[in-house]
Amino acid sequence: MTMHSATLAIDETMRARRAAGEKVLHLGFGEAGLPVPDGIAAVLSAAAHRNGYGPVVGSAEAREAAAGWFTRRGVATGPEQVLFAPGSKALLFALLAALPGDVVLPRPAWVSYAAQSALVGKRVVGVPVPDAAGGVPDPALLEDALAAARADGARPGVLILTVPDNPTGTVARDADVRAVCAIAERHGLVVVSDEIYAEVLHPAAEGADGRRAPSAVRHLPGRTVVTSGLSKSMALGGWRIGFARVPEGAWGERLMRDLTGVASEVWSGLAAPMQAVAAHVLADPPEVLAHVDAARRLHGTVARAVHAEFTAAGARCRAPEAGFYLYPDFEPVRPVLAARGVTTGAELAGVLLREHGVGVLAGAAFGDVPEGLRARVATSLLYGETAAERWAALRSGDPLSLPWIAGALAHLREALGAVVTGTGPVRPG
Repeated sequence: MTMHSATLAIDETMRARRAAGEKVLHLGFGEAGLPVPDGIAAVLSAAAHRNGYGPVVGSAEAREAAAGWFTRRGVATGPEQVLFAPGSKALLFALLAALPGDVVLPRPAWVSYAAQSALVGKRVVGVPVPDAAGGVPDPALLEDALAAARADGARPGVLILTVPDNPTGTVARDADVRAVCAIAERHGLVVVSDEIYAEVLHPAAEGADGRRAPSAVRHLPGRTVVTSGLSKSMALGGWRIGFARVPEGAWGERLMRDLTGVASEVWSGLAAPMQAVAAHVLADPPEVLAHVDAARRLHGTVARAVHAEFTAAGARCRAPEAGFYLYPDFEPVRPVLAARGVTTGAELAGVLLREHGVGVLAGAAFGDVPEGLRARVATSLLYGETAAERWAALRSGDPLSLPWIAGALAHLREALGAVVTGTGPVRPG
């Protein structure tokens, strides 16, 4: 039996606790936490009369906009290479259903890859990520892992990369992406490159913009499928707008037919009003680009502040580079935690939730070893509980000074002080 998605489950738990009047700090769910711009809402409203099904792959308007969006980012694309769906999650499932072979994942990796693999009867081969950043398997370990998997009866066929990464909030180095693509080519693997966070790279420390995340499609163009969507860059997760790019050529054409077949039997097509929204956003109008730039700055500012709280409490943690995630490792304070009966990431997450109302997800949910003292921390629900607060955070030159964000950081500091360093009060469960 398939378990309830860990990320959705903790979101429901935290919302229920808040509705019951508890003071909670929701660091468990990767919702982008920003309001909808009025111009985007107006596009949706104007398209409300579009109640026909339309083409399974998406409207010509939306596909042309997506092709232009990829092309402006340096990946020449034709509209015939694009498929839309109700969220990139559906596209990832369709790809796993259509592509042959078992699935190779970096470890840790987003919770749904392994769960979807199980749903379609595929085995998962987990390979630890490099020290520098998550999202790709360590190239030094990948070939041996493939050989061991085959010796154990697996048939590796699909390699999933997440660049930028969830759960670590980091960006894989281009040299590592190139190396794993070379290995994938030697072993006949298809690369599925989940690039849902590619538009939310944090501005560089010196303030320079225009940086791009590395992409497998630049190193293995003929065997790389890219998935993306508007849930992270535009905070439109509830609108469920995803799209994929398949390679040009005969293999890509066959894959598009297979994906279209899956789509036609599972979701029929992306809702027509959402296709109008996609066509508008993916045309990169100036107001959309400005909104995404402001979001990147906010995500980076808050993620760095939360990172500082965890490292001050003694955890090791890669510095955030994109999106709104951290992956702290409490191994340096294991003796302190063990004295309190905390020896696993799940036990640590349980104590934080029961005693302090802080919701995080244990690393085991992302394929990490259960005994690891690691957790995935999402920072994007700290921007406010109302649209007015979120707009204020997005527009502020100093969002950390806003009382609700400052209060959240103080809540986290108190919780970590109590649980990790023993310097703060412990609230009764």
